[in-house]
Amino acid sequence: MSEFLKFAFEVISQVVYNFSAVLAALLKLVITGWKDYFTIFFTYFPTLNLPGKILAVLLMLILIAIPVLIVFITVRYIYLRRRLRTDKEDNAELYREIGRLNRQVLDMIDEKNKILALKVNTMGGTERIPYMGASALTDDTLPTVGNVTSIPQNGAATNIASAQINVASGTVSTESSATPSGKENRFPKLTLVDLKYQSYTSPEFDDQITLEQLVESYRRFACSQMHLYYTPEIIRRFVAGMASSKLLILEGISGTGKTSLPHSFSRFLDNPATMVSVQPSYRDRTELLGYFNEFSKRFNETEFLRAIYEADYREEPSMVILDEMNLARIEYYFAEMLSVLEMPSHDEWVLDLVPTGWPGDPKKLIDGKLRVPDSVWFVGTA
Repeated sequence: MSEFLKFAFEVISQVVYNFSAVLAALLKLVITGWKDYFTIFFTYFPTLNLPGKILAVLLMLILIAIPVLIVFITVRYIYLRRRLRTDKEDNAELYREIGRLNRQVLDMIDEKNKILALKVNTMGGTERIPYMGASALTDDTLPTVGNVTSIPQNGAATNIASAQINVASGTVSTESSATPSGKENRFPKLTLVDLKYQSYTSPEFDDQITLEQLVESYRRFACSQMHLYYTPEIIRRFVAGMASSKLLILEGISGTGKTSLPHSFSRFLDNPATMVSVQPSYRDRTELLGYFNEFSKRFNETEFLRAIYEADYREEPSMVILDEMNLARIEYYFAEMLSVLEMPSHDEWVLDLVPTGWPGDPKKLIDGKLRVPDSVWFVGTA
C-alpha cells in the first residue's frame, strides 16, 4: 500500500508541477515577459538598419496588440453575458405587460361591439331608415326619410320626403322620383341616395390652397372642434398615403387615434366618413356589399354599399373606415375590392352586384354593376 501511495504522490506532483509550469509560462508570456522582450528589443534596435528598425517596431506592436485584443474580447464577453441575463428578466416582465395590454384591448373591442349592437337594436320605427353607419354613430338622432332626403334649394330646404317607400313590397313612388311608379325597386336605400342628390350641385373648391395650408387647416380644425391633437408629420404621412393608394392601414395599440384620424379628416372635408365595424364572422363579400334575396326580390343593402354609391355623386374625398379590420381575414371579405383597386384603368373599377338590370334600379347602377368612384378611400385600422 505504501508503494502505491508513493506512486500516486509522484504522479500527482508531476501533474501539478507541469500545470503550474504552464500557468507560469502563460503569465510570463502575457505579463512578466515584457521586460525581457523590451530588453531584447533595445539591445538589437541600435544595430539594425532602417528597414530592420521598421520591421522590429511593427513586430513589437503586433505582440502588444495580441494580449490587448484578448483582454478586450474577454471583458466584452463578460459584459454582454451580464446584459443578456438582465435583459431576459426585463423581457419577461415586458412580455407579461404586453399580454395584459392585449387582454385589455380584447375586452375593449368586445365592449365596443356590444355598444354597437345596442345601437342597432334601438333602430326601427315607422319612418326610420334601416341602416347604420357614420350618421348612426355620430348624430344624436337617427336619420329619417325626411331629413335624409331634404336638400337645400335657393336658400330653403326642399323636402323630397314626399316619396313614399314601401319597404315591405319594395316599391317606390314619388312625384319627382327617378323610379317610375309600379316598378319593382330592389335597392330602396340607394334610391334614397338618388333622391337626396336630385338637386345637388357640387361645391366650389379652392384650388389655390397648398398642401402645407391644408395640413395646418386640418390640424387647427381637429384641435379646436374635435379636441384631437396630431403632429404635422402624422397628418403629412396620412395625406401622402391618400395620394399613393386607395387603401390605407393604420396600425397601433388601442387609444392612439387610429379611427379618429380619418373620421376627423372627413369631418374637416364636410363629408363624414362611413364606419364599418369588421366582425370575426366575416367570410365573404356579402358581409360588406350585401346580397340579393331571391324570396323577397330585394337586395340586402349595407352601409358599405351605400357609401360607395353615394361617393359617385361627390367630388370631395369620401372615406370608408374598416374598424378593427384584422379581426377577420381581409382576403376573405375584401378580396374582390382588392382585385378591383389593382386594375390599371379606373373604367375597370366595377363590382357585379346582380346579373342583370331592372327598370326600377338606381340610376347609377348600370346593368347591375356598381362603379367604384375615384373619390373613395378605404381606411383600415388594426
